Amino acid sequence: MVTGEQIKMARAALGWSIEKLAEESAVGVRTINRMEAQSGTPKATMANLKLIRSTLEDAGIEFIGSPEDRPGIRIGKPRQ
Repeated sequence: MVTGEQIKMARAALGWSIEKLAEESAVGVRTINRMEAQSGTPKATMANLKLIRSTLEDAGIEFIGSPEDRPGIRIGKPRQ
């Protein structure tokens, strides 16, 4: 899983606005705002969490740690 903080960090690392992430992931702006505002794993549907995570991973973000143990991100190359 990912945390709201990781989503926000990943978006910032890519230089993406919330609107850009919403467009790329097909998840609504308001939903992403709610996810990022929550500490730990956001209360959201599994489908939306998977869409956000896979979109960010496709853009080159690697999620490290776990929600309970030093969650973070690494920036890499986008998936081909």
